[in-house]
Amino acid sequence: MPPLEHATLRRGIAPVTLEAYLRIARRYWLALLVGLVGGTLIAFAVTVIQPKTYTADSSGFITTPSTSSSGSGVGTAVAGDTYAKSRAKSYADLGKKRVVAEDVIQDLGLNTTPEQLVDQITVTAPTDTVTIKVSAKASTAQGASDLANAWIRAMSTEIAKLESGESENATGDGTTQQTTATPAATLTSLESAAVPTSPTSPNRRLYLAVGALAGLLLAFGYALLRNQYDKRIRSADDVARTMQKPIIGTLPLEKALVGASSRLIQDAGQHDARRHSAVRHISESLRELRTNIDFLDVDDPPRGIVITSALPGDGKSTVAANLAVTMAETGRTVILIDADLRKPTVANTFNVPGEVGLSDVLAGRATLEVTITRPDPQLDLFVLPAGSIPPNPSELLGSDALHELVQSFVAEGATVLLDAPPLLPVTDAAVLTARTDGALIVASAGQTRVDSLQQALERIDAVKGTTLGIVLNRVPTKGLDSYAYGYYGGDYYGEESDHSSKRHGSRRSRRQRPTAQSHPRAVSSRRPPAPGTTHARAPLVESLHRTPGAPGPQQARSPQRRPQPLLGPYDDATTSSRR
Repeated sequence: MPPLEHATLRRGIAPVTLEAYLRIARRYWLALLVGLVGGTLIAFAVTVIQPKTYTADSSGFITTPSTSSSGSGVGTAVAGDTYAKSRAKSYADLGKKRVVAEDVIQDLGLNTTPEQLVDQITVTAPTDTVTIKVSAKASTAQGASDLANAWIRAMSTEIAKLESGESENATGDGTTQQTTATPAATLTSLESAAVPTSPTSPNRRLYLAVGALAGLLLAFGYALLRNQYDKRIRSADDVARTMQKPIIGTLPLEKALVGASSRLIQDAGQHDARRHSAVRHISESLRELRTNIDFLDVDDPPRGIVITSALPGDGKSTVAANLAVTMAETGRTVILIDADLRKPTVANTFNVPGEVGLSDVLAGRATLEVTITRPDPQLDLFVLPAGSIPPNPSELLGSDALHELVQSFVAEGATVLLDAPPLLPVTDAAVLTARTDGALIVASAGQTRVDSLQQALERIDAVKGTTLGIVLNRVPTKGLDSYAYGYYGGDYYGEESDHSSKRHGSRRSRRQRPTAQSHPRAVSSRRPPAPGTTHARAPLVESLHRTPGAPGPQQARSPQRRPQPLLGPYDDATTSSRR
C-alpha cells in the first residue's frame, strides 16, 4: 500500500477513489440536481436579458476586362485571373475603411458613425480566390441583411473609382473635363445576404450547456466540502475505519419505534415473522447481537452489561429493552435495570408500575420483592424500574450498594442489563461501566457524530472501564447506506421464524416456569456473595420466580404518586421523545 494511502487510512479518512466520488454523488444527488437545474435556469435568463445579435453574409466576385470578355485568349484570361487574385487582399482592406462606411450610411440612411459601423463588419478574402466575403451584424435580422448587401455595393463603387483612374484635365476655354478610363477590375455581387432566422448571439444552446456544467461543478464542489466536514456515522465501515472498538451488531431502522412510548418490537416474544418484514429483520439482528455478546468471551461471557450511548436520541433504551427480551427467549434469566435515574423509560416500555424501583432499593426504602416485576410469565425476564427520581443519581449509581446488587444477580446466574444515561451529558454511565463487565455503546446511523462517539469511548477509558463493542442502530434497509438485511429472502426468515415460533410455543407449554436450581448456568456459575454484602439476599433469583398465577407485589399494591423529577443537564422534551 502506498505511504499516503496508508497514512490516510490510519487517520480514519476514506481514501479518495472513483467509488468514493460516486458515493458522494449518490448521497448528495439532490444538491447536484439543484445545481444542474439552477445553472440551466440562470443561463436561460442571461440569454433572455442579453441583447440579440443577427449576422448576415454576402459575397462579391472580382472580375477583369480580360476575364469578362468572351473573345480573349487563354493567356489573357490567366493574366486577368492572376491580377484579380493579387488585388483581392487590397480590396478586403478597402472594405474596412471609413469611406465605404460613409457610403453605406448615406445609402441606408443610418443614424450612426462610420467608426461604429465598421465595428459591425468583417471583410475577408479567402486565400488564392477572387472572392470577397462580407459578414454584417445588427440588432435585427433585416438590418443585418441590408447592411451586408449595402456594404458590397459600396465596395464595388469605391473599387470602380480606384481602378478606372478618374482624372480632371484643363481645356482651352478655361474649364475642366473629367476623363474616366475603363476599370482594370470590378467587384460584382456574387451572393446577396439572406435574412437570418435566428440570432447568432447569444448562442442559447451553448449558454445552456455552459450554465448546466457550471452549476453541476459548483454543486459537486459543495458536495465534496459537505462530505469533508460531515462527521456523522453512516455505516459500519465508518465505525470500523475511525474507531478501534469492534462492531458487535447492526440494527435496521424501524420508524415505528422512533419516539414510541413502547420501544418493544411487534410480537418480539412470539417471533411473528409473517406480519411485517421489518420485524423479521430487526428480530434476526437482535439474535445476532445476542450471539455476538455470548462469543465475546466463550468461557466467561459478560453478565453485567451497561447499555448506553454518546448522546440522547440514539436508541439505547430501545436496544436495551429488545435485547433483554431476545436474551430471555433462550431460557436464561435476564434482569433489566433502569439505571437512567434522570429520564427513566423502562417502566413505560413494559407497561409496569414505576413509582418505586432501583433508587428506592438502593436508599433502603423498598425491597426487591416489592419493586421488581416479571412482565411476561413465559419469559425469565425481570424488570427493575428506576423508581423515584433522586437528587444525586451519580452517587447512587456509583455506590457499593448497586455494585453488590448487580453482582448478587450475576452470582445467581442471571444476565443483568443496565439501561444507563448517555455518556457525554452526565457521568452516570461511565461510573456504572467501571463497576460492571463492560458497556455496549449504541450509535445511530446518520445521527451520531464520529467525534461524539470518540469522546464517549474516552470517557469509559478514563474510568478504566471496558467497552464491549459498538451497536450501530437505525441502519437504513434501502438506499446508499443500507445494510443487506434479509439477503436470504422472505421465505427463509418466514419459514424459520414460523417453525421457531411453534417450537418455542410447544416448549413453553410443556415446561414449568424455571427456577434458579433448574437453570444450568445458575448452578454452575453461582458464587458466594462478597463479605459485607447487604443486597445479596441469596438466593435472589429464586425469590423472583413466583408461583404461576400469583399476583406480584407491584400489582398488589395501590398506585403511588410519583415524585417530580429533578431536571438533569440533558433533560429536554425533544431528546426525551427521540430516545
